[in-house]
Amino acid sequence: MERRRQFYGRRHGHKLRAGRQAHLQNLLPDIAIELTESARATLVPAELFSGSIRAVWLEIGFGGGEHLAWQAAANPDIGIIGCEPFVNGVAALCQKIDEDRLNNVRLYTDDARVLLEALPDASIERLFVLFPDPWPKKKHHKRRIINPATVGQFARILVDGGMLRVATDDLSYAQWILMHLGRTPALEWTARRAVDWAGRADDWPGTRYEAKALAAGRHPVYLTYKRGRREHPEIS
Repeated sequence: MERRRQFYGRRHGHKLRAGRQAHLQNLLPDIAIELTESARATLVPAELFSGSIRAVWLEIGFGGGEHLAWQAAANPDIGIIGCEPFVNGVAALCQKIDEDRLNNVRLYTDDARVLLEALPDASIERLFVLFPDPWPKKKHHKRRIINPATVGQFARILVDGGMLRVATDDLSYAQWILMHLGRTPALEWTARRAVDWAGRADDWPGTRYEAKALAAGRHPVYLTYKRGRREHPEIS
């Protein structure tokens, strides 16, 4: 029997309002990704979506879903997978999906590491990790979603030329991210000047969490990485 790894972070917040609870119950069963042992071995991201899509994107830790919903509406020909274990955030996004009739979204509501391991090589065109929990105490740094193991998975699942976008308003975490991604030759930081990381691109909408950070006087950094070409098959 597979040993279940320890998960850190909240899964539940305040009690859901009746309307939002209804959106969760009515919609989630139709768009949820279930990763049984057999499903992990045969997962093909594009096949999760009905109709024709040209690529699949992934957002890990989508919070309230503002960014993901915006991207789904702006890119109807893209299949977008959202990963978030926090039930309140999932419910909020389900409401947006239902109200805006977003048919190109699928959700995984458990540990992102399980999904990362199940995704095939070179199957994701864009990957978003926006304002993840910084776990500021040093003894908790091992809980950060950006770590050597997951960074290796990011490089593996991204297509050649694929994009990774990461944002944080925590200076310590920003340094941590730059260090770990800088040790991954397959991922190249695209910034050439300060403006490249001090602000968002036009197709990078803001989120509620970002607004709170700015209101509190914190200055987020916006990091974009490009996946290099797999010139040698043994290099992932």
